[in-house]
Amino acid sequence: MCALSLWPAAAQAQWKPVEQVKTYPVKGTSGIELYSSIGENGPKVGSQVRAIAHTDFKLTWSRKYEPQPDGACTLVSARPNIIIIYTLPKLVSKLSPALQQKWDAFTDGVRRHERVHGAMIEDLVRQIEAASIGLSVPNDPKCTKVRAELQSKIAVIFPAHQQRNRDFDKVELGDGGNVQQLILQLVNER
Repeated sequence: MCALSLWPAAAQAQWKPVEQVKTYPVKGTSGIELYSSIGENGPKVGSQVRAIAHTDFKLTWSRKYEPQPDGACTLVSARPNIIIIYTLPKLVSKLSPALQQKWDAFTDGVRRHERVHGAMIEDLVRQIEAASIGLSVPNDPKCTKVRAELQSKIAVIFPAHQQRNRDFDKVELGDGGNVQQLILQLVNER
């Protein structure tokens, strides 16, 4: 049997993610040309598909497991080191004032979309942290069972995070969604 003690929220809130921004070049003199350049140069998601932008992360943990006098092992601290990496389009062409205004609106919207993914990643890390700190397994003097128990908890948390991201993108990229509207506003010549 496992126990999860409730640790003060302040003990779990002492970290912040590091954010990195990577860019790729976009050039053109019309909305269609800019969007085509995005399709040629955007970040690959999966093996073949290119995206307008992408949010990824690198996560490592510093964890402290302590054997207890009763033979249990307790995970007493779990501090994440999280880097959220945004890959965004960067304009390398000079645009007309009207097209520049469309481009600025487009990229502002794309950044806002990716920030939601970043917030979801931060939430994922906080969920893992909450499931970690105070986790205890009896009869585990070498602290091996508690590690396996933690992995089983993460194995539930992570797929839910992935589904949440897919659901968000389905709405945003679908018919009438925010990202679809940003694309249409960029490529529309009116």
